[in-house]
Order: sequence, then C-alpha cells, then structure tokens
Amino acid sequence: MSELFRLEAVTLRRGGRTVLDGLDAALQDGVTCVWGPSGAGKSTILRLLGRLADPDAGVVRYRGTDVRELDPLILRRAVVLVPQLPALVASTVEGNVLYGPSLQGLQVDVHRALALVGLDAAYAPREAASLSVGEQQRVMLARALALDPDVLLLDEPTSALDAASRRAVETTLRHLREEVDVSLVLVTHDRAQAERLADSFVELDRGRVRMAA
Repeated sequence: MSELFRLEAVTLRRGGRTVLDGLDAALQDGVTCVWGPSGAGKSTILRLLGRLADPDAGVVRYRGTDVRELDPLILRRAVVLVPQLPALVASTVEGNVLYGPSLQGLQVDVHRALALVGLDAAYAPREAASLSVGEQQRVMLARALALDPDVLLLDEPTSALDAASRRAVETTLRHLREEVDVSLVLVTHDRAQAERLADSFVELDRGRVRMAA
C-alpha cells in the first residue's frame, strides 16, 4: 500500500484545550480506521485531512504534498467528508445524489451510484426525508461517490444506527473497495468495527497516537 496522508507534528487547540498534541501518523491507501474514545481527536483529524481546518502547528500532507499548497475546492472534490449524521437536502433521493455534481457541472449515473451503496433504482424518486436513518446514511455515501472521489472520510458512519442498519452499512463499505477505486478513512470509537473493516488502523488517545498497525 502507498501512503495517502501523513500528519507531521500536528498540534491543534480549541477553546483553550489541546485536541491534537504533536501528532505523527501515516494513513495508507485502502481502508484505514482511526479508532479511539470520545474526545481523542478523531473527528478533528478528518477535518484537517479535508482542510476544513488547519493545525496550529505541523503539516498535513496528501500524497506527499502539504494540503495548504492545494486548491481547497480541488482537494475537497478528491477527498470527500461524509458526516456522522445524515444531512440531506429537502428533495428526492435522486436530487440528493445529483446535488454536489450539479454544482460542478458533472454528469452522474444516479442508478449506479445507488447500486454501489446497496439501494436499487426504485429509491431514486422517493423523498429523502421518508427514508430510515440507515437508508439516509447510504444516500449520503451515494452522494459522495457521485463526485468520483479518491478518498472518502467517514465520521462514525454507523454510530446513529441500530444493529441491522450498522451491518448493512458495513457490508456496503466492504463492497465499495471491490467495486470502486476509492480509499476510506473511517473514524470509529468501536475497536471491533475497526478490526472488521480496516486494512490498517491508528489508535488515538488524548490527541496522540497510542498505536498504529
């Protein structure tokens, strides 16, 4: 596997609290899980990778280049964040899948995007608000995939789901690596989930790397 991201001596403070403390970590192509308890700094790392925030000190690199040297819009098309809770627009499923690409003039096969996340074509005309939370989360994945990204940043994508929906989303994530050339960086507080899904993982504790494997 080649190196996807590298964080070098990254420090970030928020509200007088140190969230990341001189953190060094390498994230590889494939599926990497960033695992640790609440407050360890996991979600903050995703924000740094997508340059939704910059560190107070240190460097974040994407494929060897400091992210501050990249056009933020180009970076965020290549590296797409899927938030912890579904945040769909008031529209149909199809409208949601097309939303991001339409802003960039991209053509999208909506049915293929839905198929990649385990939803059939019958979902396209349904109102997004009528779906279960688990189905909405998969629409969020389809919307992200419609941008043809290189990397998906997944922030606790199953934390709000029941056991059956969690299994369905995990199955979807495993199949994505077989169907699409996309790397996944998955944040989770669930070590068992990290072990089920990841090719490699980074364990955080109080803003530092405790272990990487």
